[in-house]
Amino acid sequence: MGEASGDRREFVTRRQAGDSETVRANRRWWDGASDWYQDEHGEFLGDARFLWGPEGLYEDDARLLGAVSGRRVLEVGCGAAQCSRWLAKQGADVVAFDLSWRQLQHARRIDETLNEPPLRLVQADATVLPFADESFDIACSAFGAVPFVADSASVMREVARVLRPGGRWVFAVTHPFRWCLPDDGGEGGLRIRDSYFDRRPYVEQDEDGVATYVEHHRTLGDRVRELTAAGLVLLDLVEPEYPEDMDDRWGGGWSKLRGRLVPGTAIFVTEKR
Repeated sequence: MGEASGDRREFVTRRQAGDSETVRANRRWWDGASDWYQDEHGEFLGDARFLWGPEGLYEDDARLLGAVSGRRVLEVGCGAAQCSRWLAKQGADVVAFDLSWRQLQHARRIDETLNEPPLRLVQADATVLPFADESFDIACSAFGAVPFVADSASVMREVARVLRPGGRWVFAVTHPFRWCLPDDGGEGGLRIRDSYFDRRPYVEQDEDGVATYVEHHRTLGDRVRELTAAGLVLLDLVEPEYPEDMDDRWGGGWSKLRGRLVPGTAIFVTEKR
């Protein structure tokens, strides 16, 4: 669940960004920001919890993956692998991967701190998975990888390829409607500023125009078409509500004020038939 750092706001724009530019920018950004990210959000994430989004929905309660014990599970864009650690504790056979080497170092740090067997970690690009066909029963991602690639349809195809028939692919992303609104949790974030249909990515760039962070937007319809084209069936679309008793714990544009009016997270529950 990344959010852009505040020190580059003067260089924020919406423009096209291709595959190589996106990968290069996001690998560098996450390698540089992972220390801050884990320090800022680590307590909320937990070392071995499966958090679906800033609304505080955990897999313990949601059970969107179904039974995981004894199943082979792939975490896509794992960060510090907090979700994978929870899955392993439930008896799953887990493999986790991320584009950022520094995020994977944090995963290993947590393993060592907890004095637990190290997770199987892989550094990889979600658009070209280094895994065999039909080698996993479940794939999951909580705000990892999908928004941070230019061609998210290729992610859907790759995940479908490595899933066994009947396998489940569940992923959480920023709700597409949020792209209409300013990144402001206060009153200023309640007005529509941008077109929902403007698919140009959000780009942070330096003074020379070199991208330093890229996040891509797709509409709900785009996501459904990507999934069905990959041979996946949409079973459910979960839009968690912001709990009345939770403060503005995530920061940025995530707030109780806005959360009670518009959705912030979209969780796609799919199955390979």
